[in-house]
Amino acid sequence: MSRRNTRLEDLARLAGVSISTASRALNDSPAVNPRTKQLIWKLAREHDYPFRRYMPSGPVGAEGVIALVTPRPQGREGRLSDPFFLELLAGVGEAARERGCDVILSHFSPISYEDLVAAMNTRADGVIFLGQSFLHQSLNRLAETDGRFVVWGAQMPDQLYCSVGSDNLAGGRRATRHLARLGRKRIVFLGDLDPPEAMQRHRGYLEALEQTGLGVDPELIIEAHFEVESAEASVDGLIRRGVPFDGIVCASDQIALGAVRALLHAGLRVPEDVSVIGFDNVPFSRYARPALTTIAQDTMKAGRLLVSKLIDNPGDSVGRSERIPTDLIVRESCGG
Repeated sequence: MSRRNTRLEDLARLAGVSISTASRALNDSPAVNPRTKQLIWKLAREHDYPFRRYMPSGPVGAEGVIALVTPRPQGREGRLSDPFFLELLAGVGEAARERGCDVILSHFSPISYEDLVAAMNTRADGVIFLGQSFLHQSLNRLAETDGRFVVWGAQMPDQLYCSVGSDNLAGGRRATRHLARLGRKRIVFLGDLDPPEAMQRHRGYLEALEQTGLGVDPELIIEAHFEVESAEASVDGLIRRGVPFDGIVCASDQIALGAVRALLHAGLRVPEDVSVIGFDNVPFSRYARPALTTIAQDTMKAGRLLVSKLIDNPGDSVGRSERIPTDLIVRESCGG
């Protein structure tokens, strides 16, 4: 069968369904179950059937459709209410609009390789996975298929798929070295150590301690989830245990905000007694009191890169992985 001459009847035969079912599937009818829709959409793409003309895929005239999929949360990943992810979504949306593309935010949260495959079988021209979660090896398997996708996340060892993400290692290193230059000797790392991006920020912290001759004290590595309340409770526990410290490197701005709250409630001054530095540079960081010193991630550039990977590269390739430089934004919470 010539791809250029594929008809609706041909799709129906290949899928083993009636012509009316194939037509309803292409129009995203709720009367057709999701697996059948995914099969027919997949066949339509494989055989160059111009099904977008016969189904709603967004405003008329869109050059393409990009699906955003968030894996099941691990740490901050998948939490769309996280201020950083709201900024990243805005970056992707602005970049897509500049390129004449629509963006679909999927309700789907993959937890396995099979889920990733199912997430790819949509009407979209490509998929952006917002975070790797625990799916690194499954994403490697997905890269061996003809699925067109890119991942927002860390660069991992033996990685086969394309990812775009910030230079978390350099960011963690720079934050820690900044506190060391201010004369801080007992610097805490506060954050979740499991998600790939936070793990790299922690590695940067460890490298900076070694480089500045401060050494690593396991007692100063404190776990906290990417939530204000979790960070506040962790720092409160550190204070109650009587552990001495004079600086905190936080894995996110939300964590930094929780740390500052705990310090102030304990009667400690920020930055006079303890300097605090965050990571992300989300909008509230500049309006906090004291305003947060932070490591900035460029979400607008991230959005442009993620979108261009999907729509600018010919064939099945989405290009090579990219690391976006981070920047130190000095404000009041460090005192210099």
